[in-house]
Amino acid sequence: MNGPVLFLLILFIIGLIAKNQSLMIAVAVLLMIKMIGLEEKWLPTIHEKGIHWGVTIITIAVLAPIATGEIGFKELAASLRSFSAWIALLSGIFVALVAKGGVTLLSTDPHMTAALVFGTIIAVSLFHGVAVGPLIGAGIAYMVMKMVEYF
Repeated sequence: MNGPVLFLLILFIIGLIAKNQSLMIAVAVLLMIKMIGLEEKWLPTIHEKGIHWGVTIITIAVLAPIATGEIGFKELAASLRSFSAWIALLSGIFVALVAKGGVTLLSTDPHMTAALVFGTIIAVSLFHGVAVGPLIGAGIAYMVMKMVEYF
C-alpha cells in the first residue's frame, strides 16, 4: 500500500469516527479515482479547478431559495431592516474578500495547501466544522502575510 492511499484510508477512518459524511465521501471519491486508474487524468484537474467548482455549487445552494420563490425582493427588503441582517451583509462582503486572497495564495504557494488541509481535517473531524476552511483559512493566512510584509 502506497503512502497516499494509506493517508486517505486514515482520513476515512477519522471521518468515520467523527461521523463526518462529507470527509468520508471526499476520501471515497479520491480512492475510487485512484483505484480505477484515472488519477493522472482527473486529480490534477480536480486540484486545479475543484475549489471553483465547489464555490459554484455552494453559490447554487445559496441561491436556490431565490429560484424557488422562498426569498424575493420583499424578503430582502424586510431583512435589511434588522441590525443582524446588516451584520450578515458586511460579514458576507468581508468573507468573500478574504476568500479571494485565499484563492491567490493557494494558486501561488501550493505548499500552504498541506497545512490548510490538515487544519481543515482537524476542524471537520474533531469539531464538526465544515470543509470550506482551506479557502477561508488561506485567505486569512494571505491577509496576515500581507500585513506582516507591510510592517
